Amino acid sequence: MNYQPSDYLPVLVQIGAALAFIVATMLATHWLGPKRHSKLKDDVFECGIESIGDARTPISVKYFLVAILFVLFDVEIIFMYPWAVNFMDWIKTSSAVAMDMFLEMLVFMGLLLAGFIYVIKKGVLTWEK
Repeated sequence: MNYQPSDYLPVLVQIGAALAFIVATMLATHWLGPKRHSKLKDDVFECGIESIGDARTPISVKYFLVAILFVLFDVEIIFMYPWAVNFMDWIKTSSAVAMDMFLEMLVFMGLLLAGFIYVIKKGVLTWEK
């Protein structure tokens, strides 16, 4: 199928409308919003809790490592779910394609397992000091 530049016009119009709405909303809130400033009004407010201390308290690197590893190993589901849903269709149409896809998934899972074993051996998931 050959797409022409005019085929993308509705998408560009929608993007333009979204950007115009964002700019108009931001300008309207700036122009129409209250302009009273005081020490109490400009003070930091977070869910009804008084802010005490410095916001730059050190946080353990372990927390960030676990968060990054969660994202890394959780994203695999994005690749595995469509594969699993369509695997039965691949078996029905062509067993050669299904075998290739199965071997590719084994390689993918093997690489993930190797990464997980590496993380375990490095002790990233142990919380004791």
